[in-house]
Amino acid sequence: MAEKKLTTKVESGPRLKIANAFEFGFLGGLGVLAAIMVGQSLTTLATVLTYMAAAIFIALGLDPLVRKLERRGLNRSSSILIVVLSILAIATALLVAVIPTAIEETGILVKSAPSLLKNVNNLPIVETLDGQFNGAISNAISGVASYLADAKNWPLMLGGVVQVGLSLVNGIVGFIVIVTLSLYFMASLGRFKKFVYALVPATRRSRFEEISEEVASSVGRYVGGQATIASINAGLGFVMMSIMGVPYSIVLAFFCFLLALIPLVGAVSGAALVTLVSLTVSPTTALIVGIYYLIYMQVEAYVISPRVMKKAVAVPGGVVVVAAMAGGALLGIMGALVAIPVAASVILILRQVWMPRQNKL
Repeated sequence: MAEKKLTTKVESGPRLKIANAFEFGFLGGLGVLAAIMVGQSLTTLATVLTYMAAAIFIALGLDPLVRKLERRGLNRSSSILIVVLSILAIATALLVAVIPTAIEETGILVKSAPSLLKNVNNLPIVETLDGQFNGAISNAISGVASYLADAKNWPLMLGGVVQVGLSLVNGIVGFIVIVTLSLYFMASLGRFKKFVYALVPATRRSRFEEISEEVASSVGRYVGGQATIASINAGLGFVMMSIMGVPYSIVLAFFCFLLALIPLVGAVSGAALVTLVSLTVSPTTALIVGIYYLIYMQVEAYVISPRVMKKAVAVPGGVVVVAAMAGGALLGIMGALVAIPVAASVILILRQVWMPRQNKL
């Protein structure tokens, strides 16, 4: 008995037909309006999304420490509590020791900025360049010094007292939000991973879980490693500045730490800042400081960074620059910091998924 093939005909509903130009324009306008609303919504939520991304990366960065404590017999809640309290205690001790001096040095730096610029104007190299450019450099430096010397201009430079206060409050609130979200993410990291894995088909779940764990571990090591490198940069820089008599060493070391969290770009920016301030002492001091940072950056690139980042994904220098510039343009300093781990995650996924698939074709 021959088998009968059963065919089913799926009837589709009536298609939308555009009868005239008015309907076409109306539907196009609705599409543009929807796109604008989505873009505005993403812009409004950009800060929240940045906080979430920063909290996730912090949680991934602290997760290896939590796992070490878990392997020693502690439960996850106790391990998280110990890690967070230890970090907060260290941060509090540093802030208590540094903040009074930093505030004092910042005030002195603001007050002495005009005289520092005038000292730079008297340097031989500046005088030589000034003669070649018909006094343009000295006039520019004198104009900046006069502007800084007038206290009436300080609120304008800082965006006004109210704006500075709001920025400070927003920074504190953002820090609290990120810390709180990091605690939640660390506490529920295992459950969140299981939930995400359950969304993947069972046939591909094991491979997806393997790649996800590798991405999470590598990014976590990357975040923790970059914080370690930034601490080494700031600590050694502070020692060097103290030996060389560079003023405002504590404030400069703090800025170097924040900048060094952005690899490659941040370290160069911090070195340029310290060298520029060293010019106010003497050209010889600035030359020595510049040579120190040239040597240090080589040691960091070929000795410190490979050892600290040996288990983390390596991010090419060009990708670091582009990611930092894009993140900074979109979301400021926090965006630049978050963009690097995102780039590291994308690179690892490409290496583990896309490239092997392309090699099989």
